[in-house]
Amino acid sequence: MTPFTYQRVSSAREAAAAVAAVPGARFIAGGTNLLDLMKLHVETPTHLVDVNRIGLDAIAATPDGGLRIGALVRNTDLAADARVRRGYAVLSRALVAGASGQLRNKATTAGNLLQRTRCPYFSDLAMPCNKRTPGSGCAAMGGETRHHAILGTSAHCIATHPSDMAVALRALDAQIETVDASGRTRTIPIAQLHAPPGDTPHRDTILAADELITAVTLPAPLGGVHVYRKVRDRASYAFANVSIALVAQRRGGRLVPQRLAFGGLAPAPWRVEAAERLGEGASAGAIADAVLQGARPTAHNAYKMALVPRVLQASLAQAAEVLP
Repeated sequence: MTPFTYQRVSSAREAAAAVAAVPGARFIAGGTNLLDLMKLHVETPTHLVDVNRIGLDAIAATPDGGLRIGALVRNTDLAADARVRRGYAVLSRALVAGASGQLRNKATTAGNLLQRTRCPYFSDLAMPCNKRTPGSGCAAMGGETRHHAILGTSAHCIATHPSDMAVALRALDAQIETVDASGRTRTIPIAQLHAPPGDTPHRDTILAADELITAVTLPAPLGGVHVYRKVRDRASYAFANVSIALVAQRRGGRLVPQRLAFGGLAPAPWRVEAAERLGEGASAGAIADAVLQGARPTAHNAYKMALVPRVLQASLAQAAEVLP
């Protein structure tokens, strides 16, 4: 492992200032993604700033009836929280689908959002990768792309975002709270957090290097029935080929998708509000067509074009069993 220095801090602003002070520094909490990448020499931080002792590990009600989830709330605790299970069941189900119990016990809310891609070319130093080394090329182009993106890609990167939790948060219109070294705070809609690859695929998010996520806030519960369905190559602890976060309501005797977000399709959780607005008469196929507008599949991942409407139809059928 490449040598690095280590520092513990006691506040969010101190953490941000510590990262700002050392070029190449990184925050670390659970480390379930970062430490793996360090072992592979994909990530080589010069300095690690441990944020585990700064608080930010509580879930609290907000004045508007929503929830404020601290950045350091562990995935296990978030999935098990009674308020989450009752009002935001799609989030709880996505978390449980996302990893083993051991990983969920360590992984944090902020860290889950900031996971880096599981593209095999990204983690293989022998392969060119624009996300790992800007300007080096993309080995996935013309390579094995079964698990790669079909939406939101660029000529420089076709990697997918791996988080299940982020897909549910996208469906729920989550907001991300941050602080930087100067003490400046901001709130970012989750739809804007993950940066499109464009010409700079090495930038996963719009966050500055010294900007620390402090919390995720959720609006008041939507009601309805919540479904998280994940299709993967094996039943346990695999990343999604296609996943869906669905919140559905009964309107006029028909089950209607109120919120709809997908994983496994793009460099970020993928939600197309136009697909949600198609109305009560739209079929699963028509909704899927709207979701897949502009898709650019490869020969290896074109199966996702057919899988999306099937996963949507199965999820609607599952929801209909709860809301007959």
